[in-house]
Amino acid sequence: MNLVDFDLMDSPLPWAFLAVSLVGAWFTWNAWFPSRRLQALRVPSFFAGWLTSELAAHHVAWQAVASVVFVAAGALSDWPGRVGLVVTLCSWAGLLGHVELARRSGEVVENALVHALGRSYREQIEPAWAARLESPEPRGRLFVPFLLRDREVVRVRNIPYVEGGGHRQHLDVYAPRGGVENAPVLLQIHGGGWTIGNKRQQALPLMLHLAKRGWVCVAANYRLSPRATFPDHVIDVKQALRWVRENIADYGGDPGFVAITGGSAGGHLSALTALTANLPEFQPGFEEVDTSVQAAVPFYGAYDFTNSQGHPMGAGLVSFLERLVLKRKLAEDREAFEQASPLHQLSAAAPPFCIVHGTHDTLISIADAREFAARLRETSRAPVAFVELPGAQHAFEVFHSPRTHHVIRGVHRFLGSVYSEHLRTQRKREEELS
Repeated sequence: MNLVDFDLMDSPLPWAFLAVSLVGAWFTWNAWFPSRRLQALRVPSFFAGWLTSELAAHHVAWQAVASVVFVAAGALSDWPGRVGLVVTLCSWAGLLGHVELARRSGEVVENALVHALGRSYREQIEPAWAARLESPEPRGRLFVPFLLRDREVVRVRNIPYVEGGGHRQHLDVYAPRGGVENAPVLLQIHGGGWTIGNKRQQALPLMLHLAKRGWVCVAANYRLSPRATFPDHVIDVKQALRWVRENIADYGGDPGFVAITGGSAGGHLSALTALTANLPEFQPGFEEVDTSVQAAVPFYGAYDFTNSQGHPMGAGLVSFLERLVLKRKLAEDREAFEQASPLHQLSAAAPPFCIVHGTHDTLISIADAREFAARLRETSRAPVAFVELPGAQHAFEVFHSPRTHHVIRGVHRFLGSVYSEHLRTQRKREEELS
């Protein structure tokens, strides 16, 4: 065909625009309706839904730029292009719906905290710490969500927490650059299905937020399966906690107040650690060390290794645990699976909990989190907050996003409330002794 005779109606652009529009629409659809039934689709559905739901505004922006380019080039010259435009507009509507869900996360978190702590809980936070709750995050972070550092926070890297231990038994300490004394401490445990993951990859928005506002945060690695066999993982977490008790004062932290958090497998390990304080089976060789924590904030954790509720997603988890983590069959050693399950380690002595889980999680069922929260409330004397986030996927808070910022500010308020109660109790004891 002569270029002079080229007919715009024969251009492949309308079809290309339709194809791009359908791909974008699938990402939006998957964010709203992720795959949970088919095991093979859960992981790809997670990755697609995770990035789309947390970065919905970014997706609208790139789709808008792509649409302008296609339209300017003549993509609307034939019906496929016009259909593509309609599909794109519908996709934008779905993405903006996720923007609204993220905006409402702050209200969801606050309602959960009020339910657990009481309507006046903010008034009970120590004034010096309450002022730090109000300092906002820089708005620019939402435009560069993967910029995970802060000039006001210093990190000390790769400190061994087991004498003569392996390369996986190291931790990092995050603290205010200007220094701090006797500050509350947060111990962060990474996720990764007990088989992968690293202390540098998760909860950085939360740790940077807290360290910038006067906390000392510790992120620990632990031995991984299949080389490691449970309970090696939780033993390492308790070893890291031991190190915190013995050494954190050198970095400005208060060993008398340690909260623990983690996501996914880290959510499981943080919850289990909080519920098994001083359990000898999980502290071989250091049974005398106090491994209690003062608060726990597990994110999208696995709480029941026995799948006692019979959830379809739980069946896949049990099979995975049998092959790689516990390396034994549930039917042959149910006691070992129960011992590894936070749901089966509940007691009245549990510390305050703030449990966070998204409704659209395709990797770990939110039904287990609901059951765990309900039964913990029935058992524990301490407050239990359950934050059920509409539209949130697994691992939603590993980078900056509107939902992430709402949630970490809520977690900060929860921890501020628990820490304030700790300070009041401490002062009362000192007065009684004087």
